[in-house]
Amino acid sequence: MFDVTLTFDNGPEPEVTPRVLETLRRTGVSATFFVIGQKLVAHRALAERAAAEGHWIGNHTFTHSIPLGERVEADAPEMEIGRTQAIIGDLAGAERLFRPNGGGGKLGPHLLSPAAADYLKHGGFTCVLWNCVPEDWLDPEGWADRALQDCRSRDWTLLVVHDLPTGAMAHLDRFIHGVRDAGGRFRQDFPPDCLPLRGGRETESLGSFVAS
Repeated sequence: MFDVTLTFDNGPEPEVTPRVLETLRRTGVSATFFVIGQKLVAHRALAERAAAEGHWIGNHTFTHSIPLGERVEADAPEMEIGRTQAIIGDLAGAERLFRPNGGGGKLGPHLLSPAAADYLKHGGFTCVLWNCVPEDWLDPEGWADRALQDCRSRDWTLLVVHDLPTGAMAHLDRFIHGVRDAGGRFRQDFPPDCLPLRGGRETESLGSFVAS
């Protein structure tokens, strides 16, 4: 038995997100969508639908330009995190979820600036990282098999895929059935070791993810 938490980054996208939501509804999987603020402005109805169907809505910055650890502007945390959270508004659930831009799924001190880390702490955010990024945007056909193999290698995987118009999400149904056929189960909560910050409080040192 192994567990998988499914998350989607970089939406919502009108060409893809509805199909993803239909697949999740049909298969009975609850997920989290980490949305980009400027896309949410244009496609809020998709996030409203996701929330109404039981999925969680998280913050994935406003522009998704470069990782916050590489931003030097003093107002970057407010413009990227605060502005997006204001747009999310009542779509947020019990926790204010934030996922930093990893620049290709990499973990490291580029994720957050000291100012961004302080902003998240003072704002009571939960910072949600990951332990599996199968690069669906680079390999739309093969990501599902690679992700399944990786999920089977650990007890609990927090998977990042993207509801983007790459063709990758055409294989979401196959991935979900592959997990279940292999004895896995889906859950909506997050592995504790992927949450360096919960409700604004450090659960482990943020130092590994904050630029010096």
